[in-house]
Parts: sequence; structure tokens; C-alpha cells
Amino acid sequence: MHEPDPETVAQEVFATLADPTRRAILAALSAGGPATATDLAAQLPITRQAVTKHLTLLAEAGLVVAEPGERRRIRYRLDSGPMKVAQQFLAALARDWDSPLAALQDRLG
Repeated sequence: MHEPDPETVAQEVFATLADPTRRAILAALSAGGPATATDLAAQLPITRQAVTKHLTLLAEAGLVVAEPGERRRIRYRLDSGPMKVAQQFLAALARDWDSPLAALQDRLG
């Protein structure tokens, strides 16, 4: 099995982060550490079932990892790997833009 290319990873991260609820879940996990869907629902204005649906999408994008806990409770923790790939993709894109923009600025200025 081969790793997906950085552009594909970045695209999935950006699509997943487009939703404010998913960003709120990531912020809660970042601030409080690993948590269950029930824990997160207590902190957010949505149901546990809605949290679970969002956690599934976050897990599919690789942004969270589900870990079995005591009494069959699943705890979710952040995984920064896909976010780092997305940051590297944006940095490379910015570098690719900088040179043509500087050249255009020189011509216009």
C-alpha cells in the first residue's frame, strides 16, 4: 500500500476543516486531550450522535484516531500528521506563487 500524495491529503484536510463544528471538535480535543463522543457533546451545542458523525469524518481524514478505552468506550485523540502535510502543501503553493507575483510586481511597479 502506498501513501496518498500530499495534494490529496491536503484536499481532504481542507474539506474536513471547512465545517465549523469539526473545527470546534478539534479545538476541544486540542485543549482537553483525548475524549469520548459523550465528553465532547457535553462541551458542544450538538448531540452525541452528531459528534459521532463528525468524529467519523475527522477519523477518515486522519485528523483524529479512535482508541478503545475502558468499558468499551472509544476515546478520540488528535493526529497532527495530515495537518502537517496540508501545511507543507500550502507552504509549497505559496513558494510557487511568490516568484511570479514578485515578477509581476516588478513589471507593474
